[in-house]
Amino acid sequence: MEGLEKSKMSVLLGIVFLLFVAHSSAFPAYSKVHNHNFVVEATPVKRLCKSHNIITVNGQYPGPTLEVNDGDSLEVNVVNKSPYNVTIHWHGIRQMRTPWADGPEFVTQCPIRPGGSYTYRFTIQGQEGTLWWHAHSSWLRASVYGALVIYPKQGSSYPFPKPKREVPILLGEWWNANPIDVIREATRTGGSPNVSDAYTINGQPGDLYNCSSNGTTVIPIDSGETSLLRVINAALNQELFFSVAQHKLTVVGADASYLKPFSTSVIMVGPGQTTDVLITADQPPARYYIAAKPYQSAQGAPFDNTTTTAILEYGSPSCSGQCALKKPVMPNLPAFNDTSTATSFSQSLRSLRKVPVPIGIDENLFFTVGLGLNKCPPNFSSSQCQGPNGTRFTASMNNVSFVLPSNFSILQAHHQGIPNVFTTDFPANPPVKFDYTGNVSRSLWQPIPGTRVYKLRYGSEVQIVLQGTNIQTAENHPIHLHGYDFYIIAEGFGNFDPKKDSSKFNLVDPPMRNTVGVPVNGWAVIRFVADNPGVWIMHCHLDVHISWGLAMAFLVENGVGELQSIEPPPSDLPLC
Repeated sequence: MEGLEKSKMSVLLGIVFLLFVAHSSAFPAYSKVHNHNFVVEATPVKRLCKSHNIITVNGQYPGPTLEVNDGDSLEVNVVNKSPYNVTIHWHGIRQMRTPWADGPEFVTQCPIRPGGSYTYRFTIQGQEGTLWWHAHSSWLRASVYGALVIYPKQGSSYPFPKPKREVPILLGEWWNANPIDVIREATRTGGSPNVSDAYTINGQPGDLYNCSSNGTTVIPIDSGETSLLRVINAALNQELFFSVAQHKLTVVGADASYLKPFSTSVIMVGPGQTTDVLITADQPPARYYIAAKPYQSAQGAPFDNTTTTAILEYGSPSCSGQCALKKPVMPNLPAFNDTSTATSFSQSLRSLRKVPVPIGIDENLFFTVGLGLNKCPPNFSSSQCQGPNGTRFTASMNNVSFVLPSNFSILQAHHQGIPNVFTTDFPANPPVKFDYTGNVSRSLWQPIPGTRVYKLRYGSEVQIVLQGTNIQTAENHPIHLHGYDFYIIAEGFGNFDPKKDSSKFNLVDPPMRNTVGVPVNGWAVIRFVADNPGVWIMHCHLDVHISWGLAMAFLVENGVGELQSIEPPPSDLPLC
């Protein structure tokens, strides 16, 4: 009898072991928790012949690149040793049920005060590709940013041949002044802030600027090999054309979403956007300029009309000696106002496969986006009214200029039921219909300030027409939605006409992004399912525009049960 019991026990243990193995095979224990410490502090940095303190993470400019796999979790402890308030936004991360980790100041959290700290904890779920992180407080994003690379799950692969090398390319802007002082002065005067003094590639301006040739970023490549360039536009206020001299770029992804590959000589990347391109070393061994210059769609507006460069350097033995000393070849970049090239590029993007575009629309929204001017209050001096004709610059969506609260974050107020922090009456349509891209009456130039959100029921299918306006000046606006990816099902110029333009909708393979460029004097249509509860800001990623109020926020209600509800706030959430 005892032997029989032992035999039964052995069989039972064997079954348990097999079940464990089967379970482990179905759900591999590959996911990791990545722990990082971010120390935000002032660091002396020299560019353009001058040295001054800028705010950095861990003394690096740009900040550290974070590398994870889909399914991994991140715990990033941010210690603020700078003299400014700071938050960190993980741009493009869905933050499913973890809106407390999203980062925008006074939207999902109060800022980390000087001397304080906060640990961002979140999991990557179903995302892979190139994203990035950056400060989301005042203009600290000018220097506080870095790449966030999400590789496929362990055991999975890219939908294209594995490249020999992978290189993050971070496009940025440099000011000889302190960017915080620049925006504070513009806020004080009500005028437009000073434009940057240079653009940068991986923190370096490049050969075309004074005192910059020694630090130019060099990207090595060997003849015949293919590299993946992960291009990120981290510039504060400028869309950029990007090209590599005499080399074709094969576009394979954007905003951590795979695309049908296509070849081009130039890409346009708006602030907040990422684009993954393959490049093959199929040219004579030499040194070739990688270059980025502005795409400036706003007529008459001041901008930094310079070009930043890096160098693609062949490592072949045949490119040594005199070859290595020759001046690199320069690419042919479009003119700064080449809207047709920018449009052609954006309209070439298609998802890799057929995608589940929402069809049964529950919320059909129409948002105007653009600039405006406010009359100066009687008690303001002329020095505080340096917009056109003694006004102050402003911006809005649906004639509401977004105002951040100061005592609580919107998410905190929503979660705790704190009154008088925000209202839920953001308009679903413009309060007044007008010729959005034509001659706009001056009576429509002055928006109304407010902290107003739009409430969405969990699981609702949402369509938003983002309509550009010609108030003050028309411009291509890169609109970023936190907490969500969305499908860009159409874009065009002029005023959106639902009868005529609905026939242009791509409901099969539209690109999925987190930031859409609304064409200058035009429109874009996006769709998504509101499956992530929380408070999610949608704003223009030209930081001067968000400073002027070009933003709104969605409040997505909890669904049914724990898995459709936001997690409780962490114990170390910063206090206001």
